[in-house]
Amino acid sequence: MSLFKIFISAFLINNVIFMRFLALCPFIGMSTDEDKSIGMGLAVTFVMVLATCVTYPIYKVILEPQGLVFLRLLVFILVIASLVQLVEFYLKKSAPALYSSMGIYLALITTNCAILGVTLDVIDNGYTFVESVVYAIGVAMGFLLSLLLLAGIRKRLRISPVPAFLKGPPILFVTAALLSLAFTGFSGLVK
Repeated sequence: MSLFKIFISAFLINNVIFMRFLALCPFIGMSTDEDKSIGMGLAVTFVMVLATCVTYPIYKVILEPQGLVFLRLLVFILVIASLVQLVEFYLKKSAPALYSSMGIYLALITTNCAILGVTLDVIDNGYTFVESVVYAIGVAMGFLLSLLLLAGIRKRLRISPVPAFLKGPPILFVTAALLSLAFTGFSGLVK
């Protein structure tokens, strides 16, 4: 039951986009359609889970016992950057259309604060390795859900009569704020 609570908390209650306001750049940039949203969501999921699986043992086995905790930020960033390079190479070879459609946002996964936030959260929350992986999956699925929600709403906004002064990013941020309000309804879901 504890793993389920961790997952639901990361997925809905503390959604990385709507409740923690992390990773807004790819949220706005990659939610233009469902295919891009799914591609970015899966790439972030892969990097987030793998980064958690790699950084957790590095922290617990090397940094903490050696008294090098102060290096965790630097080490975690280097691990995340390396993993993003692997994702880039893979997508370039196996899905060139997705690779080209993601453009600069694929490289920006390296600086995606949600990924770094997850790797730091699992340490700060005192999770075990399994709990850390479940947390990372929950956050990544919450990110994917957020992208898909905004992609669906953007499709409707294209045919809606939006006032000229709200077209573009302003209406997207208003929409994100309204979705954020809706997600506050999940706050009492898990005790």
